[in-house]
Amino acid sequence: MTDKVLPPGVGLSPEEQARIARIEDELRDGISSLSDIGAAVSIFGSARSKPEDWEYQAARELARQLAAEGITVITGGGPGVMEAGNLGAYGEPGQSVGLNIELPHEQLANPYLDIDIDFRYFFTRKFMLIRYAIGFAIFPGGFGTVDELFELLTLVQTGKLEQRPIVLVGRDYWAGLHDWVVNKVQANHFISDDDLNIVDLVDTPDEAAQILLGYYRERCA
Repeated sequence: MTDKVLPPGVGLSPEEQARIARIEDELRDGISSLSDIGAAVSIFGSARSKPEDWEYQAARELARQLAAEGITVITGGGPGVMEAGNLGAYGEPGQSVGLNIELPHEQLANPYLDIDIDFRYFFTRKFMLIRYAIGFAIFPGGFGTVDELFELLTLVQTGKLEQRPIVLVGRDYWAGLHDWVVNKVQANHFISDDDLNIVDLVDTPDEAAQILLGYYRERCA
C-alpha cells in the first residue's frame, strides 16, 4: 500500500497559497538578479548610524577597499551602515547591491545601488544576503544585526554554510558580547572551543579588509 500524494495546494487556504507564491517569487527574483554578481561580501549594521559616526565611516571605507578589487558589496539596502557600505562601493569596479525590506514605517532604499531588490519577508532577504557572500562584516547594530550575526554563526557551526570570514568590526562594541559567549556559553559547554574560531574581532576597516581580501585572493581570485 502506497501513501497518497496530494496535488500541490490541497489542504491550504487561499491565503496560505498566496503566501507561498510570494515567497517563491521573492526567492526566484533574488536568485535571478544576483546569480551573476561574482564574489561578494555582505555588510551588516545599524540603520540608525549617521554619516558622522565612526561605524558609518568605517563601513564606507571597508566597502571602498573591497569594491576597488572587484568584489560586490551587499547590504540591506537601507540607511545607516547599509548606506555607508553601498556608498563606499558605488562607482568602484565591484557592484553595489541593496536588499531592502518592506517595513511598517517604510525603510526607503538608499540611492547608491547598482542592484536594488525589495523583500517582504525577512527570511528570504536573509537567505539572499548570505547566499552569494564569501565573507561578512558585522558593524555595530541592534536586534536585526545581532540576529543576522547569530544566524551566520549557527549556519557555520552546524555545517550548513562552509566556514568563511565573519568579521566583527569595533572591538569595544562587540567585546561584551564576545566575553559573554566565552564566560557563559562556552564555560557551560554549550559550544565547543572550536566554535570560537568562527569569528574575527577587529578594530578598523583596514584590519577587516585584510582578512576579507586575503580570503578572496586565496580562494576566489
